[in-house]
Amino acid sequence: MDQAGPGRPSRPASGTAQTLDNDGTATAADGQTAATPEGGQTAAPGVDGPGRTAFSRIRATARHPVAIQLAVLAGFIAAGIAVSWPRVTYLAGRLPATRDAGSYVWGFWWIAHQVEHLGNPWFTRSIDAPAGAQLGLHALLPLPGVLMMPVTIAFGPSASYNLLSIAMPGLFCYAMYRVARLWLPSPAGAIAAGAFFGLSSMLTWRSFYHLNLAAGVLFLPLALAAAVRLTRRPGWRRAVILGMAVGGAILTDQETAVLVIILTCLALLPSLLRRPITPRLWPAALAAGITLLVASPQLVAIIQQARAGGAASPPHALAVSYLGNSVTFPRMFQISPMVKHFGLSGLGFVYHGPKGDGIPTFGLVLSVLAVAGLIVSWHRRSAWLLALLWLGCAALALGPALRVGSHIYVPDAETLNRVRLSAVMPYTWFVHLPGLSGFREASRIMMLGMVPAALLAGAAVNWLRYHAAPVIIMVLALGILESGWSGNPRIGSMPTARPAVDRPIAADHSGSLVVDVPYGLRGGTDAYGSQYDPQAQVLATADGHPRAVGFLSRVPAPTVAAISKHPFFARLVAIQHGKQNNPAQLAAAWQDARHLHIGWVLVWRWGGARERACIRYLHKTGFRLGYQADKVKVYRPAPGPPSPPRHRR
Repeated sequence: MDQAGPGRPSRPASGTAQTLDNDGTATAADGQTAATPEGGQTAAPGVDGPGRTAFSRIRATARHPVAIQLAVLAGFIAAGIAVSWPRVTYLAGRLPATRDAGSYVWGFWWIAHQVEHLGNPWFTRSIDAPAGAQLGLHALLPLPGVLMMPVTIAFGPSASYNLLSIAMPGLFCYAMYRVARLWLPSPAGAIAAGAFFGLSSMLTWRSFYHLNLAAGVLFLPLALAAAVRLTRRPGWRRAVILGMAVGGAILTDQETAVLVIILTCLALLPSLLRRPITPRLWPAALAAGITLLVASPQLVAIIQQARAGGAASPPHALAVSYLGNSVTFPRMFQISPMVKHFGLSGLGFVYHGPKGDGIPTFGLVLSVLAVAGLIVSWHRRSAWLLALLWLGCAALALGPALRVGSHIYVPDAETLNRVRLSAVMPYTWFVHLPGLSGFREASRIMMLGMVPAALLAGAAVNWLRYHAAPVIIMVLALGILESGWSGNPRIGSMPTARPAVDRPIAADHSGSLVVDVPYGLRGGTDAYGSQYDPQAQVLATADGHPRAVGFLSRVPAPTVAAISKHPFFARLVAIQHGKQNNPAQLAAAWQDARHLHIGWVLVWRWGGARERACIRYLHKTGFRLGYQADKVKVYRPAPGPPSPPRHRR
């Protein structure tokens, strides 16, 4: 990024109290000399000298750079809380009612537990029991988990998850603001860039429901700022900072780390193409080395999972995911659905597409301002590079086929794992690159596109600051209409604890296995069994028992293979799918349940014939109702001597 900006004033910015003349004399903004007491002249009242008032001290403290930055950060945090309301109210003891939320809560608990006991956090038997699972490709959030350990230990893992989720929009804003200050001359433009980035519906939705992606996106502006500083003044200190930023992204979320690496390489490339190359090449190499060093624990865990066969996804499901998670043109530029909360649902260009994996639209206000920012910055090469990055991300987000309205076009079609994809779409080539086949959600590339779009929009506001300042008020009002996300009513919330259900289990220190019905292993493109209750993993953090269910970003094939060999789980899955068991299968399941040391079975509110069939299966495998609380039925092994069900040979 070049440092000059459009609309940069030729006079000192308003609010400058004094400048420094060539002879070093401090000159006030009105041109009068403010002499020092040592010179024998009277100090300006309320500014310096023995008569300095308490008010002047407060004012001097408020003008301190640290105080200014803290004020900007606090303002962004407050704005993030406002546009994501009622997310902050979840601190009172609620969670989003999703398996993702339960997995994040369990992850914070697991990281704290393993660090306290000096254990390996990238393998567990606490979920997906009894086989356990490798977590190298799971959204475990190792770095945030370690940073939030004081909160986790003091207030519990749900507090860590909620607190980080609530703070994330404000952190987005501030990180982008810091990047924009490297490119834009006015604070107004930088603040606008931060707000357009962090308060967007796209990213606040991620903060609400997909914390791993949100935490990973935070490293996009952090890594970009470090890369820009390195290109301007190469040195080992700045190289180390860049390496730590990219390595931290890998230790946070591997999918968004791919976007961070792409952005970092693009930021460094223009500098590396200039001569002489040596003074710029060795800092970049040092940054790469620091990245590998910082991220080495995560990289080792990924390699181990890949060697064990747990990194691959079913090819057909992966290809279907490529096509199903793409964006329809021109939805990516439509108005955010948040305008419906202001009674503007009748507008014809409002996004009405699916919201299961986010809000894949930049928003109309941001898109228009980004184009305007390119126009007013046309003389800057960096502005055109930002525009190309924005356009490239939009093209990749279209996926392996071109969707226009309700039509799907597949030019130059080819078949990949029984799915027709276009050979000319950029995303088709993108997922064929080594190591990128697992990037199965094309729409998530738009998160990278938010970076150049926000910077260009900030350039437009910067131009307005010096040429049409009153218009900024209208821009602010329109931006507020499209900002934030207030939650999906269909998802709702769930409590962070169910003591009536979990208290007896927590009092049992036998370490017996807990099975939740419906039972299943979920996540990614592979699954086994059925979708279990999202609160199951949350309860696991309170009672400390290993859980048979589990939600992982990618269900390892070895885990599924190992668990499916257990008759108890195999026949339970068969019952959930409407199949019947013969007496021999029931006898094997009875014996397996005793061998697995299953001490508790929680039947969540399900209803219908499938629930009744599962309860009959539990009775036939030696379990009896222990108690019922909060509409959850808790079964325990039947007392007395074991007696497996009889069957005829």
